[in-house]
Amino acid sequence: MKIKLKHFLWFVLILFAQIAAAQEGYITGKVIDKKGVPIPGVNIILKGTSASTQTDFDGNFKIAAKKGDILTVSYVSFATINVQASNNMTIELVETQNELEAVLVVGYGTQSKKNLTDNIARVTAKDIQQIPVSNLQNALVGKLAGVQITQTNGKVEGGINIRVRGAASISAGTQPLYVLDGIPLINDNESSNGSPTNPLLTLSPNEIESIDVLKDASSAAIYGARGANGVVIITTKKGKEGKGNFSINFSQGVSEATHKKKWLNAKQYVELLQEAGRNVDDLESVEDELEYLSQGTDWRNGEIDTNWQDIALRTGYTTDADFSVSGGDEKTKYFFSGAYNNTTGIVDSNDLERITARSNVSHKVSDRFTAGMNIGFSRSVINRVQDDNSFSTPLQSVAQAPISKARLEDGSPNPNTEYVNYLLAKDNTSWKTIMRRVTGKVFGELKIVNGLKFNSDFSYDLLTQTEDYWQGKDAPFMATDGAVFATSVNTENYVFSNYFTYDKTFAEKHVLNVVAGMEFNKYNRRYQDVNSIYFPNDDFHTVDGGAEVNEGHGSETDYAFVSQFGRLNYSYAGKYLFKASVRRDGSSRFGKNERFGIFPAFSAGWVMSEESFLKDNTVLTYLKLKGSWGKLGNAEIGNFASRQLYKPNPYNLKSGLTFDQAGNNDLTWEKSTQTDFGVEVGFLNKITFEADYYQKDTDGLLFEVPLPLSSGASYINKNIGKIRSNGFEFTLNTKNIETQDFRWNTSINVTTNQSKVKSLPNDNTDIISDYTINRTGENISSFYLVEYAGVDPANGDALFVKNTKNTDGSIDKSTTNDYSEAKRIVAGNPFPTLMSGLTNTMTYKGFDFTFTFQGEWGASIYNSAGLYQSTAADYFDNQTLDQLNRWQNPGDITNVPQARYLGSNGTQESTRYLDKSDFVRLRNLTFGYSLPKETVNKAGMSSLRVYITAVNLLTFTGYEGTDPEARRDDISKTSPRVGEDFYSAPPAKTFAMGVNINF
Repeated sequence: MKIKLKHFLWFVLILFAQIAAAQEGYITGKVIDKKGVPIPGVNIILKGTSASTQTDFDGNFKIAAKKGDILTVSYVSFATINVQASNNMTIELVETQNELEAVLVVGYGTQSKKNLTDNIARVTAKDIQQIPVSNLQNALVGKLAGVQITQTNGKVEGGINIRVRGAASISAGTQPLYVLDGIPLINDNESSNGSPTNPLLTLSPNEIESIDVLKDASSAAIYGARGANGVVIITTKKGKEGKGNFSINFSQGVSEATHKKKWLNAKQYVELLQEAGRNVDDLESVEDELEYLSQGTDWRNGEIDTNWQDIALRTGYTTDADFSVSGGDEKTKYFFSGAYNNTTGIVDSNDLERITARSNVSHKVSDRFTAGMNIGFSRSVINRVQDDNSFSTPLQSVAQAPISKARLEDGSPNPNTEYVNYLLAKDNTSWKTIMRRVTGKVFGELKIVNGLKFNSDFSYDLLTQTEDYWQGKDAPFMATDGAVFATSVNTENYVFSNYFTYDKTFAEKHVLNVVAGMEFNKYNRRYQDVNSIYFPNDDFHTVDGGAEVNEGHGSETDYAFVSQFGRLNYSYAGKYLFKASVRRDGSSRFGKNERFGIFPAFSAGWVMSEESFLKDNTVLTYLKLKGSWGKLGNAEIGNFASRQLYKPNPYNLKSGLTFDQAGNNDLTWEKSTQTDFGVEVGFLNKITFEADYYQKDTDGLLFEVPLPLSSGASYINKNIGKIRSNGFEFTLNTKNIETQDFRWNTSINVTTNQSKVKSLPNDNTDIISDYTINRTGENISSFYLVEYAGVDPANGDALFVKNTKNTDGSIDKSTTNDYSEAKRIVAGNPFPTLMSGLTNTMTYKGFDFTFTFQGEWGASIYNSAGLYQSTAADYFDNQTLDQLNRWQNPGDITNVPQARYLGSNGTQESTRYLDKSDFVRLRNLTFGYSLPKETVNKAGMSSLRVYITAVNLLTFTGYEGTDPEARRDDISKTSPRVGEDFYSAPPAKTFAMGVNINF
């Protein structure tokens, strides 16, 4: 067929036009960082549409768009930007991690770090993910200046103590307020077996986006009466515009105790006991007991040599699996997640199994109105053991004689041991705790006019806990044919918040942010328990199996807060910063004359680097001075401390009431006044340094003041007393190396703290407990003990320093072997005075390596179990290995007195059992490898990373006890002792391997 030239030319012209049109329908480009390094996996969205793409391994992208369109470019740890589309464009992203552009959650809003005048510490999901711990708080250790985090001991449900800038109270609560997506979380310890549970076990790290700790008064005052101990704001993950993402993470770990004490073996034990008997001329009694403990075996030649510690502490295992789905478009954003944790604890019979789920959805109904809902659910099942002060707890088995069998030939527990054999409890009892938690938030945001919006949030937190303690007929101390004790507690907290936010920039220099609103908070708790006895056999483990329900209790309590709050932030030209906030709180907890309190705060900052004389400085790239002042409250004084109370007192089946507590209509919250001064410095855009000095004065401490017996009550609660915490915080972040293939960042934080008593009730009368004291001018809860002076080389007697006053007023430092002649002294501090954390993060091509060291100095631990386990055979408890260094002959120089059976030679409360707990610990270490993007893309994945990680890998310490972080767990409000080790389980050392896959 003949083709005409003009037709051919028209065809070519149309073809080129179509090709041109097709090319105009796409935009290509590349995304890089400040160093020109390509960034793979960056999300790019055509604004206002669902069109999106991601950069490839070399940072290149192609998207259906045309020149002039707006592209939204986002990536984790980088600032999200909007840019105009053009062909072959290059987009540069600025990293926000540890940078001034980072946005922090400040309560009822957010604020960039650059404009911040407060002191807020932050960690993100990147900092805590893939750390194999069962509780969220432990993942934060060593990463936050001014924040001390201590797990009570190595039990999987172990309570957590967090102190923000030292102790802010003596007798009221000392834990911070936890706020999850605007919901004040219930954090009540509802354990009924003596040792605490940690309610925040119900949260899974996989759903957390960031954690911001409000440390100073300027940041925490927006929470008023509940901010004195600091505020921990937890933000869960949300969906983002762009391509949907599906992530799976799985890890498997193995655990062991960080440290085990060394105990005498059978031969050493027998030799020590025989020597102790001979030294008091009572060898016959000792050997009679050894015959009983050995139960017919050859104890003289070590036939039985039981290592009770190895039975009590076992190898633990951890399984973590979680998934998440997230994504969205311009109108709707979603995040769904689920997680499973199964932890076999290092303490025998102690396990945790937890499932969690979360759904966060928001929808833009119109250009002016957005609504959404966050819902979280969790169920935690804990198999528990008794508290540290119970003979049937595993760790107290170390007191058993090594010549005693753990089990008999038929496998049953040996009932003829020195103390009750905990294996009887293992085989014939169970203690199961189930915690169920639902957190929910429904919110709406209405844009009224340009810059002004209104938020209305309804939040709800429901924590239910059941505990079932079953004892079979062969359980220790069982007087009936079995018993079951069951408890149920339901706690709910709901908050209704309404607030306006106004954001406006005037004349391009004046930036104003104003928040004003009100809040209503209602809390309710209902508790019930019942006890049943006389069971037909051990197959029945619930209350209805018993023949007699012999006891039951029940109570219900609630309280309410009503609040108004406001905050104003103003900045001029990005260099002069000012903030003021105020909250008025009213609470039903306080006396009717003191129901309301006002909590103001002010702060200011000067960004000197924005001034003309520094603005172009290439070395000193950032410099800000800041200061703050404010007042806060501590409302954790109980629900009825101000009330006049009566209690039921039946007699002979007749009801009656007894006067129980005197009321105080003027009782109110403890008040804390805080001051903070700081400086932030940046060098070469590579180094940032922050230094702060803080002082926290708490007035109106809650104390029980004694009353005359004629009043009918023993005490009345009053606000009397003052304490002060002060210290310095330093944070240094450095970008050591930044090349296309290799990056190395370092973060160091250092904190000092002193928390001292300034005044006390009853004319500053000392408040003394078993071995601690609160005394004006001394550290809070200082150790108060007789001073141990070692051993008399001539006769092996334990010696003590008299520390009595001479007639001239001087102190008698001579020694005596009569304990009653010695006086107690302030001997140590249970709280560290210096804390530090060091984190290094390195990446090389597909490899990543991170580790964190944490250290504490200045604190001491009192081992109150030393009175039994380090006494050179004062009785038949097995002894620590150091008792082999006992005095035996005149002239021996040692710190261990002569072994004397029942001789009480140095076994009294003294500094003999007080030890410094200084330590440095390799808290966590992670090594990972991400497969090349080209490889995983072929398998339909966007990324695949495998990793190994470890927790508590190494510990450097001179502490001679179990572990410098192990603490007694049977402490209650009526026994507020701190810094004590008593047969406490050490933390777990965990190694884990895992894989993370994204689609």
